[in-house]
Amino acid sequence: MNIQRSYEERRGQGTLYVVGTPIGNLEDMTFRAIRVLKEVDWIAAEDTRQTRKLLAHFGISGRLVSYREHNRRKIGPELVDRLAEGQSVALVSDAGMPAISDPGYDLVRLAVERGVAVVPIPGANAAISALVVSGLPTDRFLFVGFLPREPKTLREELEKLKRERATIVCYEAPHRLVRTLEAMRDVWGDRPVALARELSKKNEEVMRGTLGECLDRLKTHEPRGEYCIVVRGAEAGEAQEEEAPWWANLSVAEHVAHYERQCGDRKEAMRRAAADRNVSRRDIYNALLSE
Repeated sequence: MNIQRSYEERRGQGTLYVVGTPIGNLEDMTFRAIRVLKEVDWIAAEDTRQTRKLLAHFGISGRLVSYREHNRRKIGPELVDRLAEGQSVALVSDAGMPAISDPGYDLVRLAVERGVAVVPIPGANAAISALVVSGLPTDRFLFVGFLPREPKTLREELEKLKRERATIVCYEAPHRLVRTLEAMRDVWGDRPVALARELSKKNEEVMRGTLGECLDRLKTHEPRGEYCIVVRGAEAGEAQEEEAPWWANLSVAEHVAHYERQCGDRKEAMRRAAADRNVSRRDIYNALLSE
């Protein structure tokens, strides 16, 4: 168990600050975020070039270190060592709150495992911003990040979400937007949706309608900018439909092979297959031996 009291004095140990930055409009930078970035020993940035522009705008001269997907395994432990030695680190992403669909999660996890305090400095977030202007229910929602790129895997993921009652929020790149919306309509039917892009920027736009209506508009209006997709969840009748799980017709070996292609780890693939089938991993192992 780990109980953190964020503002209790911790001698000889630093703090990891998870700092929100603007998603487009620099006026969304908070006074607290500016102060923290000025005070910390290190600023870990997803893109140092982008962050350097932000820091220059606010007159911040902190020491930058690159922390991104391709170097996180090397840089993450080094940053946590500095935190354990008493230095402070601010984690920022290119835009919005770090650790949301970016490698910041791994740094937070490492810090927590070492007993280092992790303190959020709240700021702008594209997913929440899109949700609150969507006109769709906000009392319960599910954020799923970026959906799979490969068509078959995308459809399998959408099948899993088909009976989800909560409003579903995800991110999508413009060149994959139409393909993703078509897959949603094929699997979920023609549900209400809101497509938000360029949030907080000059060209901010929110397109509201059904999946079909939005697809019709996109035939003549090319998608531009990163999108947040907000889709109404399943209604009561849809959620209660009895359907076989997506893996029902797969053998155990095929089931495990599917997950192994996704994660590249056979033990993890066996664990996921066991969870789907509500059996132990040993049961999966024995079934593989007998097939």
